[in-house]
Amino acid sequence: VQLQASGGGLVQAGSSLRLSCAASGRTFSRFFMAWFRQAPGKEREFVGAISWSGRSRYVESVKGRFTISMDDAKNTVILQMNNLKPEDAATYYCAMGEDVIYYSSRFEGEYDYWGQGTLVTVSS
Repeated sequence: VQLQASGGGLVQAGSSLRLSCAASGRTFSRFFMAWFRQAPGKEREFVGAISWSGRSRYVESVKGRFTISMDDAKNTVILQMNNLKPEDAATYYCAMGEDVIYYSSRFEGEYDYWGQGTLVTVSS
């Protein structure tokens, strides 16, 4: 499986940005796709995830601002980020894991496939 993340850039605080993650290669019937982010000097953290059935979850800090969606073909995941804050600045990574369950979908160890990362910079 190959994951290609795109959509990062430099925006002002309060702006919106849309990240995409396109998956190719093997297909899975049951999976989660997730977004993680890593700011300089910090550990990578969970942002949000969506299951093959459309169930989603988010880290508390982005609830109400970020939305994850998946296309009908289930091979592209979108992270719509609204009202961006300087603390959202990071490199964002998409990930995919087969047979991940909701309870553990926030743990990066559950994901076997990772995209290359896309940089989001938010100016204040």
